[in-house]
Amino acid sequence: MSAVLDPPALPSALAADLRTDHAGETGAVCIYRGVLAVSRDASLRDFARRHLATERQHLTVIERWLPVAGRSRLLPLWRLSGWLTGALPALFGPRAVYATIAAVETFVDGHYQAQVDRLAALPALAALRADLEACRQDEVHHRDEATAHAAPAPGWALRLWCGLVGRGSAAAVSVCRHV
Repeated sequence: MSAVLDPPALPSALAADLRTDHAGETGAVCIYRGVLAVSRDASLRDFARRHLATERQHLTVIERWLPVAGRSRLLPLWRLSGWLTGALPALFGPRAVYATIAAVETFVDGHYQAQVDRLAALPALAALRADLEACRQDEVHHRDEATAHAAPAPGWALRLWCGLVGRGSAAAVSVCRHV
């Protein structure tokens, strides 16, 4: 077992960004756990297992950068919210899950891209920038895979749900920057 190194001291705005990333990746792990708890569709379960493994890797990456003291104090809420974000659409079938994942990952792509762009001005944190860009690329792949499985024209209820998921993700980031 290798020694764990202390992460570098980070500017407060960057620590807040990483707190949101940690909470988001925690929630993402729980989204796929929620899908797996409810769905019996073999193809969807395979999708969820593969993406769960990736989200766990992302969580490990973020945890290397963000000290425990810097993590959100609302992690139980983010876990529950994530689980429900996976489990509820799974009750309605694969189409709802894929649309939900596409909505979440669309938000996450923009969220990570903004951080990657800001880090371009901080060459001392090039390794963090590379880690976040790698996470972002995985999330884009998740979005694209989900979109390929989602129905081309979801009904009004599914569009409403996906809009709530996107706005909920944005609201969670706003709260998590401070708590």
